[in-house]
Amino acid sequence: MALSRFWSYIIALSILFIFYMLGSNQLYNLGQMVNGKQNDALVIAEHQATYFQNSDSILYANMVLNKATGFTQNDTVYRLLDNGIVEVCKGKQSADGIFVTCKNTIIDIWLPLIGYLTFFCGLLHLLNDSNAITKLAKVLTPFFARIFPELPKGHAAYGFMTMNFAANFLGLDNAATPFGLKAMESMQDVNTDKEKASNSQIMFLCLHAAGLTLIPTSIIGYRAAQNATNPSDIMLPTIITSFVGTLAALIFVSIKQRINLINLVVLGFVTAVSALIGLVLFYVNKLDGIEKFHFTGNLSNAVLLFIILGIIGYGILHEKVFKSNNTNIFDSFVNGAKDGFTTGVRVLPYMIAMLVALSIFRNSGLMNIVMGGITSVMNIFKVDPQIINAIPVAIMRPFSAGGSRGFMLDAMKTYGPDSLTGQLSCLFQGAAETTFYVVALYFGSVNIKDSRYTLSIMLLVDFVCVIAGIFVCKMYF
Repeated sequence: MALSRFWSYIIALSILFIFYMLGSNQLYNLGQMVNGKQNDALVIAEHQATYFQNSDSILYANMVLNKATGFTQNDTVYRLLDNGIVEVCKGKQSADGIFVTCKNTIIDIWLPLIGYLTFFCGLLHLLNDSNAITKLAKVLTPFFARIFPELPKGHAAYGFMTMNFAANFLGLDNAATPFGLKAMESMQDVNTDKEKASNSQIMFLCLHAAGLTLIPTSIIGYRAAQNATNPSDIMLPTIITSFVGTLAALIFVSIKQRINLINLVVLGFVTAVSALIGLVLFYVNKLDGIEKFHFTGNLSNAVLLFIILGIIGYGILHEKVFKSNNTNIFDSFVNGAKDGFTTGVRVLPYMIAMLVALSIFRNSGLMNIVMGGITSVMNIFKVDPQIINAIPVAIMRPFSAGGSRGFMLDAMKTYGPDSLTGQLSCLFQGAAETTFYVVALYFGSVNIKDSRYTLSIMLLVDFVCVIAGIFVCKMYF
């Protein structure tokens, strides 16, 4: 219900604000809202070429000379079109227009996702047909039974969730999504109300969105590209911040669902994960810059290859199980891959609905007003300007991964990758999730219409990560 209202209100309010801007002459071209592309120059006026020929011959001469690229003067771009009209442009479009967003969602997001789902759902089907997922679930039952009390002991979802958490832990986002969707489908089988999110689904999605990350590979790569002194120095702050976020998600959902976390199994598991993170960090911090980047990149990819090898190898060793079910390893993979494709088709409408809404929200200018308001409040409390400069990344992250990434790169370029603003921007990007997109994608995959309190807790966890990130960066750097 919360997601439905957010989606409805954000579209309605954004379009009303667009018409207000048009009526008050603060917006000139509605076409860019529908057909424009991100970072296109915003048209603020149009004139006949004769207007400039008579009033400013030097400017007109420069327009003719630079007709292909446009002539820039005082941050304003003048473009002479073939029909004799001059477009006056200032500023850039915040996001793709409606039609472009629809097209790019399919080409840049959905089609690659179909590929990932097809391959990894095939592997997951192998796990299921070889009975490996059942055995993995039994091993994990002592821990998962305490935080997912409504799931039957030894449920297959335990195994799928483990694979999802492991992939997120290693920064393998593309691999994590198919595992997570399969976990949601598995939990939906025992959900008594098929249109309402179950307690187990809410717990899983909140933990998934908290995104405990050991190796923020992509963030390290962006920092290296921006010539940071030590690109991988963001690792420790990201791990600490995402770990705090994961614990916050676990605690918040447990309070809401009245789950008792004070027991030896849960405390022991949290301690073991903390020790593992500590050991890896201890080793990584002993490495030099290039060695550190090389090791972290190889570790995540090696684990992914090991998972694939383990699944196939287990299937080979237990080939008799497949034969007893009148199938074989390859056919089992293909059948699972078909399920992955079907899942991909099912989630497409939810992806387009959410991404188009966020596109309208950003292009309307309401997003900038929200950011400006938050910045003003922070200025009143005399918050460090370097922190304020990084806040746009934190605000944008729950809405759009691409948008927040753009803010992050701009912050590093403007203030430097080794500045507090640059470090914080990277941390906000690497230790959080695209909340609204994740809710729409995961619940959409199982046709959940009422997400209950999922969205509010996920946004609260995002806020905790922002506060934790600021403290960690202040202490670490």
